[in-house]
Amino acid sequence: MKEPHAFARRWNIRGADLIAETFSSRIWKVLRDDGSVAVVKALKPFDDVEDELRGAHFLQWRDGEGAVCLLDFEGSDMLLEYGGERLLTSVLDADGDDAATEIAADVLARLHRLSQHPAPPQLQPLRERFDALFSRAGKGSGSGDDGIYRQAAATADLLLESTQSALPLHGDLHHDNIVLGPRGWLAIDPKGVLGDPCFDAANLFYNPLGRDALCGDPQRITRMAKILSRALNLEPSRLLDFAFAYGCLSAAWHGEDGNEKDEARELAIASAIRSVRAGL
Repeated sequence: MKEPHAFARRWNIRGADLIAETFSSRIWKVLRDDGSVAVVKALKPFDDVEDELRGAHFLQWRDGEGAVCLLDFEGSDMLLEYGGERLLTSVLDADGDDAATEIAADVLARLHRLSQHPAPPQLQPLRERFDALFSRAGKGSGSGDDGIYRQAAATADLLLESTQSALPLHGDLHHDNIVLGPRGWLAIDPKGVLGDPCFDAANLFYNPLGRDALCGDPQRITRMAKILSRALNLEPSRLLDFAFAYGCLSAAWHGEDGNEKDEARELAIASAIRSVRAGL
């Protein structure tokens, strides 16, 4: 893993503060010789590193529209625009959930604006991203969860088959991946997926983490679907179908990792979304 001095000459860095370290990367807020502030994200070698690399290609393609700019990219190291430090969660706490959802919808609308440039070939097809769900539904463990996984897999298959317009997607948009800075609210940390735009809104229903009562509240689910569908010109029913399928996909990922607690959380919220969808 590189340290800041390894980037100093290439990117004219004269100061660096480590602001985050995750299982996948180390992130520095850096000061460049021209006085500008930027971010260096150095990826670690891990199983899903391709997710992060696809995200870099998405940022390069988006070129600052709705997301931070990728200023340079070498190997597994990125120089990024400094997007800010205030997270969307702070809006939820100060002004309410609907206000936060409106901001997220605006960010998504900008992320989905058409570009004159073709989609990057490195993006992951959305059907491939659902592999874990299809695998989990096909295996069947004899547990009480088998039914919801099978239903989610069937729903996902229908959604993917009926997609009319595949767009480059962020792939992991949630309250902690939307930040406020000099250029307003921007998305960070994309995964880089190609598919139905409804998928990009799905993760918002499961966030913020640690707010399980909020995420599972049928009234919140209904309000969020209305705000997002109106702002993005999407069908509420299709949006909720994607949210249901996404939650079960996320649960399948947690199941693969042996994380039963978070698997159960995602399935509980997915069940609440399924119930709201059935009432439309």
